[in-house]
Amino acid sequence: MAQAKLRYFASHRTATLLAAVLLAACAAQETVTQSGVIVGNGLAPAGAAPGTCWGKIPTPAVIETVTEQILVTPAKTNPDGTLSALPVYREERRQQIVTPRTDRWFEIPCPPAFTIEFVSTLQRALQARGQYTGAVSGDMDDATRRAVLAVQTAGGLPSDVLSIETARELGIVAVPRTP
Repeated sequence: MAQAKLRYFASHRTATLLAAVLLAACAAQETVTQSGVIVGNGLAPAGAAPGTCWGKIPTPAVIETVTEQILVTPAKTNPDGTLSALPVYREERRQQIVTPRTDRWFEIPCPPAFTIEFVSTLQRALQARGQYTGAVSGDMDDATRRAVLAVQTAGGLPSDVLSIETARELGIVAVPRTP
């Protein structure tokens, strides 16, 4: 009986632990898009409004190798001004961060908004601006993503993930009213 209880608690504890791990994995699931933007559940910058969705473009740090000549022994000169010994240098190399790593955050429509109707409206808005030549299918396909990338890159956001700002500029998402 004691062994049966021990096995029950061990299996129950394992199941609880597994459920917690899976729940955490679902909450922190991230996807990297073709343009390198990271989108995912629970992903938001500090201070983001609850219920908003975000994408981020990670910019890697710029590191350069710096080579310096360090004087070990200075040159020796004779009283008449001629050199009796040349200076001795050693080479020292080190890596230096020129630009630190940064994340560029931008708000995106939340995934439930990406219905067939929404994507069809996006495709028509891109067609009207000469950016999309494909069929209006309601499918967020590669051609649609390329069109979104072209529009957003021209506006300074190199991403194929539709931003709220671009969606508002295209007239497919409501612009909040200012009081």
